[in-house]
Amino acid sequence: MAANVGGIDRTLRIVVGIALLSLFFVLEGNARYWGLVGLVPLFTGLFRFCPVYPLLGINTCPMKKA
Repeated sequence: MAANVGGIDRTLRIVVGIALLSLFFVLEGNARYWGLVGLVPLFTGLFRFCPVYPLLGINTCPMKKA
């Protein structure tokens, strides 16, 4: 599982994930569970791996110098 999420992409995923996850605590009723969708971008940002990126051939990590 090689990292395929770069710096800016990673930061945006973590911020969006936390923002969506906060909806779980703000909303009431059944709508609050939509906030759990924020776990997906949060975890992909924290682990620096997005399982959809290899399927699409995307890699936002900077190239390593040899």
